[in-house]
Amino acid sequence: MIRLFILISICAEGMLAFGSDSRVAPLADVAQHAVEQSTLALTGSEPFHLKARISETANPASEYKADLEEYWISPSKWRRTIVAPGFSQTLVVNGENILEEDKGDYFPWWLNDLVTAIFDPLPMLDQLKKVNAQIQKPSGGEQSTVCSRLQTRIGTPPAQNSAFLVFCFEGSHGLLESVVTPGYEVSFKDYKAFKSKRIARRYVTDPEPGTTIEARIEELSDFAPVNEVLFTSERSTPVNDRLRSVHLDEATLRSLAVATPDILWPTVRSGKTSGVLSMYVSVDRTGRVREAWPLNSDNAGLEDPAREQVKRWQFKPAAVDGAPVQVESTLTLAFNTKIGDPIPILTNEEARKLASTIVEPTFPPGIAPPGTEVKIQIGVALDGSVKGAGNPDNAPTQLFLAAYGAVRQWRFRPYLRDGKPGLFGADIVFRVP
Repeated sequence: MIRLFILISICAEGMLAFGSDSRVAPLADVAQHAVEQSTLALTGSEPFHLKARISETANPASEYKADLEEYWISPSKWRRTIVAPGFSQTLVVNGENILEEDKGDYFPWWLNDLVTAIFDPLPMLDQLKKVNAQIQKPSGGEQSTVCSRLQTRIGTPPAQNSAFLVFCFEGSHGLLESVVTPGYEVSFKDYKAFKSKRIARRYVTDPEPGTTIEARIEELSDFAPVNEVLFTSERSTPVNDRLRSVHLDEATLRSLAVATPDILWPTVRSGKTSGVLSMYVSVDRTGRVREAWPLNSDNAGLEDPAREQVKRWQFKPAAVDGAPVQVESTLTLAFNTKIGDPIPILTNEEARKLASTIVEPTFPPGIAPPGTEVKIQIGVALDGSVKGAGNPDNAPTQLFLAAYGAVRQWRFRPYLRDGKPGLFGADIVFRVP
């Protein structure tokens, strides 16, 4: 699938780069170095055969699963097969001849993210070269990490929200460790040598708290083509019949609205009763919303009801050069509701006693004085997973993101009210070592 990233439309305004170390370099240069070391499908790379399996790690029965296989000779000659529930694709590229055979009319966003990560880990690299952002030069060992954190505004007045873009690299070789942007969030793990490169063997995305999807490379080997049939086809698929996805800014997406009724906000049991929440949506070629994932919210308890209603929205079909395309975009919504049947908020001490899995954050060196307190308020679902997090004391972005990355992995035993499991919130406190 061809995916067109337009990062500049997301982060052209209000961008801030954090970090004051004098040993800095342009983010684009560090990113380029990482890509050259660890991308399989670059011009001049050696042929390979790859097999990968995608699954939701904590839920084997989940629909978030797929098998991927690729034979690759060069950027202009390769064959890819994807098989997933409700969707499969065979894509054969041989020069200008492109054969695409799809079963299913929609390429899932979560699946596209992981396939993109394996073969094109920084698809927004060209756009990064237009952004004047700096980063501390990677140094140290494999356990050290440097990050560039960028901030911008999304949405249209009066419903606007903050969005964060984070690019992290490990210190020993400057390899890409993680990318967080609206619509593309992947961690790269278990690097191993392959020919002259270092290739990640696991690619992990967490589209929402409690959902972790992983692509694991099960085979990566040399490939000496002996059968050209793999790369030949009797026809080329017309552009209009190929699946493509483009990013639109929110104003453009809203201009395509056909049926987008106001959200009916339910009462909440805790947190703010007015504010905004943002989600990332994927719209199919008929204009129907197929996926909606949380980004940032002033009250996480409203995310699920908002997502369910947005999934019923309808837009005009989008097209590029006359060819229908899938669409990805952010949506920011203003809410106004009231408290009903308040959810209990546990203290840090009470929550830690109830926790069955605790992960402490790794704060970047020098991020704050030792002992600095970072409070994060979480919502916990009936299954014990963390379903949202807030920043009640407005901790600096770097501290909050490190704390959130840890607490989203927590799990809790049931919280009993009148002998029955119930929802609850908690104020979790971390301290910078």
